[in-house]
Amino acid sequence: AKEIVAIACRIRPDQATLVPERRMEVTTEGGLDVKKNLARIKAACARLKKSGVVVSLFINPSKDQIDASLKSGAEIIELHTGEYANAGTDRQKQLELEKLKTAADYAVGLGLEVNAGHGLNYDNTRDVAAIKGMHELNIGHSIIARAVFTGLGQAVRDMLELVR
Repeated sequence: AKEIVAIACRIRPDQATLVPERRMEVTTEGGLDVKKNLARIKAACARLKKSGVVVSLFINPSKDQIDASLKSGAEIIELHTGEYANAGTDRQKQLELEKLKTAADYAVGLGLEVNAGHGLNYDNTRDVAAIKGMHELNIGHSIIARAVFTGLGQAVRDMLELVR
């Protein structure tokens, strides 16, 4: 949204992650279609970068989206881990984890920084954290939910123990 990009350019956070958002969603259910919306996303990236904001794109773990992300000018991608997090069987979970590994390896090879997030929790984060080249995980909801019972300090320590 142009209005949000304008706010980010004015406030100048260290980083802005562009994500798709639909009015009726409770949370984002998939990655940006960078390939389909390359011109719009490229313009937003240029505007943010001109303001000194590092740009990340929240995308599905596929080569075509990674290639489009590179063309957009973004420096970082955040791989959508929702399919992995929602996998119903161990086999499906392993297939989704392999997609994430392949995507991360490909993106790192292109010079992109790789982050990941969506649906990660205390049961499924360890394998994603172990992916070669993984820089950052976005796990806020799970940590805050656990903090209700353990306190924020303990919830963070528990997650750090998993990812190290």
